Amino acid sequence: MTSFPRRNGPGRLLPALIAMLVAMGSAIAAGADNDADVARIVDHDVAGLVGYYKALHAAPELSRQEAQTSAQLAAELRAAGYEVTEHIGKYVVPTYKGYGLVGILRNGPGPTLLIRADMDALPVAEKTGLPYASTKRSKNEAGVDVPVMHACGHDIHVTSLVGVARVMAKLKDRWSGTLVLLGQPAEETIDGAGAMLRDGLYDRIPKPDAALALHDMSLTPAGTVGLTPGYALATSTQMDVLVRGVGGHGSQPQDSKDPIVLAANIIMQLQTVVSREISPFDQAVLTVGTIHGGTKRNIIPEEVKLELNLRAYKDEVRQHMIEAVARISRAAALGAGMPEDRLPIVSVLENEYAPALRNDPALTERLRPVFERVLGAGNVRDVPPIMASEDFGRFGLEGKIPVLMFWVGGIAAETLAEAKRTGIPVPSNHSPLFAPVPEPTIRTGIVAMSAAALEVLHK
Repeated sequence: MTSFPRRNGPGRLLPALIAMLVAMGSAIAAGADNDADVARIVDHDVAGLVGYYKALHAAPELSRQEAQTSAQLAAELRAAGYEVTEHIGKYVVPTYKGYGLVGILRNGPGPTLLIRADMDALPVAEKTGLPYASTKRSKNEAGVDVPVMHACGHDIHVTSLVGVARVMAKLKDRWSGTLVLLGQPAEETIDGAGAMLRDGLYDRIPKPDAALALHDMSLTPAGTVGLTPGYALATSTQMDVLVRGVGGHGSQPQDSKDPIVLAANIIMQLQTVVSREISPFDQAVLTVGTIHGGTKRNIIPEEVKLELNLRAYKDEVRQHMIEAVARISRAAALGAGMPEDRLPIVSVLENEYAPALRNDPALTERLRPVFERVLGAGNVRDVPPIMASEDFGRFGLEGKIPVLMFWVGGIAAETLAEAKRTGIPVPSNHSPLFAPVPEPTIRTGIVAMSAAALEVLHK
């Protein structure tokens, strides 16, 4: 709220008030003009962008294999007038080129804004029955042939980024500063953002003053966006527990130390970590996602491998769970009479760790009225935090750069209404049936993100 010194008197107050109202009116008029022009550009481009999306959906690429997706996005950004740098985010594997890229549009003095879109798909067999459904298969990093699908909507994200690139290039007279559009690989393995940063991302581009991203979701209808100030997504930590035993014949268990039984005991004890060691006021999830062990039904194997996923918001809760996994695994093995040289090997995959995503509250509230203006107040909703994870928050450098990820509804309103009536939920992200409604989802993503960019980079 603007205040005026009393000593200026009534004669000074009225001109100042008039000036303030004129400025507010000019800002509102400018915002309305921007909104109209954004809508005009999107209306002109949306049919072609939906075609781009469908082609992308039909040709998904696994994490760290996004060669074609990255090249196509780079071509689109160059065509829109951006200065493009490719192959950012090289891993330690010598043959990996790194498929991260940035497109930079410099437009005079002002802040630098980064907008990210993730590009990778999932090893999921699509069952949507859509005419543009993916039938693609690919070799994963273990050399196993797997189906591939954009089951999390990253194709929506890339398409929206292309639309935003065009809008901002055509409206350069409305903003000032530097716009960085970033295509990120390997979000599903939550190490793509870290790889780009380790490869000198912020040495290659102007360090951003803010970073934005959008993500489609199945919980809100197409045409809406969702906001979560503060913590929005949890940390994700991957752990391996190699449960070792003494192998032997299944008919002579007394001469062996069975790692399968020991692994089962460890799994059951791990279920008490969240329920009995973590405060009820702290959210946490501990999941044993895979068990690998044994070769034949009458052989007691030498080892069993457990793959775990841990989620929390607070780092101290994360650390407690990591320590609990190690403690329980060791104690269970000792209780089973396992010798010291055959105790479980517990490891944390630090390169597959994602910090909690904390949306900057001030940035969120600054952009809320912008979204309400361009989409309608009823189409901007508050969404509670969830325990899913993302590595977008890494671009904020642990709170040094304000970040915001907002949700974009992707399901038709009538479909959600029917799901509510029947009690049968709509397919969610990562489901083989996940199918966003392309045109309204893409349109909303472009309009909302373009309006946000114009606000952050306003003259």
